Amino acid sequence: MKKAMASIATGLTSTIKLNDGVIMPLFGLGSYLSESGQGGQAERAVTHALSKGYKLIDTAEFYGNEADVGRGIRNGGMKREDVFVVTKLWENGYNRCKKIFNKSLKMLDIGYVDLYLIHSPSSGKCVETYKAMLELKQEGLVRSVGVSNFGVQHLEGLRKAGLPTPSVNQIELHPWQQKTEIVDYCRKNGITVMGYSPLTKGQKLLDKTLLEIAKRHNKSTAQILIRWSVGQGFITIPKSSDPGRIEQNADVFSWSLDQNDVETLNGVPDWSCTWNPCKSPWKG
Repeated sequence: MKKAMASIATGLTSTIKLNDGVIMPLFGLGSYLSESGQGGQAERAVTHALSKGYKLIDTAEFYGNEADVGRGIRNGGMKREDVFVVTKLWENGYNRCKKIFNKSLKMLDIGYVDLYLIHSPSSGKCVETYKAMLELKQEGLVRSVGVSNFGVQHLEGLRKAGLPTPSVNQIELHPWQQKTEIVDYCRKNGITVMGYSPLTKGQKLLDKTLLEIAKRHNKSTAQILIRWSVGQGFITIPKSSDPGRIEQNADVFSWSLDQNDVETLNGVPDWSCTWNPCKSPWKG
């Protein structure tokens, strides 16, 4: 059985200091598959989340909704420094990174990006791409640089190339996909772990074991999964475009799972709701 971890008391205002000194919220809103378009789902979801105390918004070039996220942030009326914005580069390459970042920044229209991630190591060119991101950081356009979907072999590749340690590694994380080897490596080397798809894209919300735990706590199965993630100390970004669910997803800090619940969830078999580039070979 996978080792259980004690619950960690956090909240919407809780933060963590990254290895470069940047302060990042521990909880936020994911935006993958939120519909784009003026006044659309993504824009409205971001504005609503910010109005309910969310401080972290996650998007990506691949999502096609950076402009919507930017409008949602501006509509929220918050000071720019009070919102932490993450976006990601899809296809790698030094020149492409510079070109696409400028496009992303223009669409977001928020002045700078708090955290810029290599979305995947699959296309290679990670070293040159990472160097381009570091230059963007030096220029003050990005506050922190990290990666997504990187396995140990990819993180080791960056280290052996003599590059600074990524501040964050964003990977699929939920009870059925715990990636303990990667998580352990990140924690040992000062890389903050950020989990995506904490709700398994909805595919496990009717799981019998999960339903039993939710019934005992009088919570939704989504809340149980989010509480598990924050209890593990992962930065957690559940996605929703429904106002009620956005609020419900954040209601996970005034209660906790008991040790038996955590051990039960930690013991479920491995299963993934999405791709797994963490297993791809290192291509430099």
